[in-house]
Amino acid sequence: MRGSTNLAYQITKRIFDIVASSVGLILTSPIMAVTALMVRHNLGSPVIFSQDRAGKDGKVFYLYKFRTMLEPNTSIGLISDEDRLTEFGRRLRASSMDELPSLWNILKGDMSLVGPRPLRVSYLSLYTSEEARRHEVKPGLTGLAQINGRNSVPWEQRFKLDVAYVENRSVKLDCEILYRTVGVVLSHDGISAEDSVTMTPFTGSKNG
Repeated sequence: MRGSTNLAYQITKRIFDIVASSVGLILTSPIMAVTALMVRHNLGSPVIFSQDRAGKDGKVFYLYKFRTMLEPNTSIGLISDEDRLTEFGRRLRASSMDELPSLWNILKGDMSLVGPRPLRVSYLSLYTSEEARRHEVKPGLTGLAQINGRNSVPWEQRFKLDVAYVENRSVKLDCEILYRTVGVVLSHDGISAEDSVTMTPFTGSKNG
């Protein structure tokens, strides 16, 4: 992107993020209230899951989501994600309603509606220089990887999609991703990796 075009795009994108997240928080507030009660009943407290994630330029922020797992408890064998993820949690993830509190992250400016998904801070030191380019933009609620397999996409392919977004981002591409995200959410495809109930941890690229 050229400088002037990039600035215009960034301003347009931020305005859209503010308006969309504000409207989204207002319209979904009844849904979030009911969801919070259901999480409290099925999983206990806290209702909101927060975790530090790496944002633009690697800046750390706290991501907010509804809890979908039981708290770890070694005394009764609740250790792995597979053990802790209940049927209720699976349904919540499948509906993507666990992501609704992240609208607050978008309103605050930590995230955007569209961009590479925010990942764990511990991954920062594992990226190749090319993979690290995903942090040239704000992380998003959805992105190219999400409309091309979500959590079922292998890490290296996911990062290629993230960098492709960085290099080709535009209002048109953002609108296309948002449109296709609706179909992905409704289809419930790619919610988990093939060998994991969530995502397999990233341990570094083969070519790194």
